[in-house]
Amino acid sequence: MFVVVDLETTGMNPETDRITEIAAVQVRGENVLAEFSTLVNPEVEISEFITRLTGITNEAVASSPSVEHVLPTFVEFARAGVLVAHNAPFDVGFLRAACARYGLRWPTIPVVDTVALARRLVSPTEVENHKLSTLAGLFNAKTTPNHRALDDARATVTVLQHLLARAAPMGVRNVDELCAYAEAL
Repeated sequence: MFVVVDLETTGMNPETDRITEIAAVQVRGENVLAEFSTLVNPEVEISEFITRLTGITNEAVASSPSVEHVLPTFVEFARAGVLVAHNAPFDVGFLRAACARYGLRWPTIPVVDTVALARRLVSPTEVENHKLSTLAGLFNAKTTPNHRALDDARATVTVLQHLLARAAPMGVRNVDELCAYAEAL
């Protein structure tokens, strides 16, 4: 089973910026098994730039739970499978930093980065870049990425499914091979 995750944050640095939204989709093959989605009170101000980008306002997260309260539930949801994200170092970096900040243990689970996979499996003649929106368009995702965590996670599910179909003829048969293939740039 794959657990496709996406975050929205107050910025780019996991040490100084904070999570504002977490969403994940558990998927096995073509079947969505469960979804997880919540706004998170970052306990810091959200800049106007981030609000314009994501639509997430300070008012929207004011009554949301803190990441400290969300993380245990999310980690349990994610622990069930292989974690997948588009630009996984970003999302996993924020999740690990948040766990460390609150003394929570980040689980040892395999992580697959769909950007790394796409760089191996999608030719520059097919797309101008490997952004989520570009790949979602190429693969006709039903959900358009829009810098909201659940929609972006759903779009990433479609991208993952198409990348897995392209990886199979390359001899990728299991998660270890998938992770190794993605890293072999």
